[in-house]
Amino acid sequence: MQILRLFLAFLITATTAVAQNTAAAKEPLTADAIMTRVAENQDRSEAQRKEFVYRQHIHIVTHKPGGRLMREETADYDVTPMPDGTEKKITLLTGRYLQKGKYEAFSGEPVPEEDSLDGGLVKDFRNDLADDKSKDGLGKDLFPLTSAEQKNYAFQLLGKETQDGREAYHVAFRPKDKDEITWAGEAYIDAAEFEPVRVFTKLSRRIPIMVRTLLGTDLPGIGFNVVYQRQEDGVWFPVTFGTEFRIRAVFFINREVSISLENSGFERTHVKSTIKMVGPAQ
Repeated sequence: MQILRLFLAFLITATTAVAQNTAAAKEPLTADAIMTRVAENQDRSEAQRKEFVYRQHIHIVTHKPGGRLMREETADYDVTPMPDGTEKKITLLTGRYLQKGKYEAFSGEPVPEEDSLDGGLVKDFRNDLADDKSKDGLGKDLFPLTSAEQKNYAFQLLGKETQDGREAYHVAFRPKDKDEITWAGEAYIDAAEFEPVRVFTKLSRRIPIMVRTLLGTDLPGIGFNVVYQRQEDGVWFPVTFGTEFRIRAVFFINREVSISLENSGFERTHVKSTIKMVGPAQ
């Protein structure tokens, strides 16, 4: 009888544990839990991204508001991983600009009229996008995906949807400090691998009216849209990035800007990484 009682006690304990684990597994994840796993994967994936070379295509256009195209540039880069970032070698640079009522085409460097208003704007935006300290061609401070960036944000789970045939969590984010002017937006997170699929951003609040009126500075409509795709061995990269906005600064700069970036041709250069990505709870 003693053995029977011990056996029954064991069964009760085991059944309770299984029930608790099952309930925990079925308990829906919170937005913070989802983004914590995203951050862990993003932090670890930097090492994996060092194993890939790829091509980067950047296209930038400036217009007068509602008016003529002022300048257009297209640049292609070969991107090679380095210990502290990436090395980007420009392979093609073409463009055109408005000069005395006519468009002048150019190819290669030095870039003509680079110090003009539109030449300077395009150059600055292109250099920002081609930042060689980034592992994936985008500034990491644009999107709160890493653990360092997430600590300043609050998250809200909006639901679960399908993106490109895969289930994804729909998460909204905003800065914890409501007075801070930074990025807010929404992200779709792959439900199986906890990697970003698509991220949209906008300014978390309008630039203060005193800045807009006294300094004539504003960025109406600014925001970013980035799409990620799963590459070889489960490594996720941003493959497209785009934005269109108007820039007004200190009364004499007034332009509409369109920027697009595309990463492609990913090829592994080193041995397979053994880094384990964070997935669903077991």
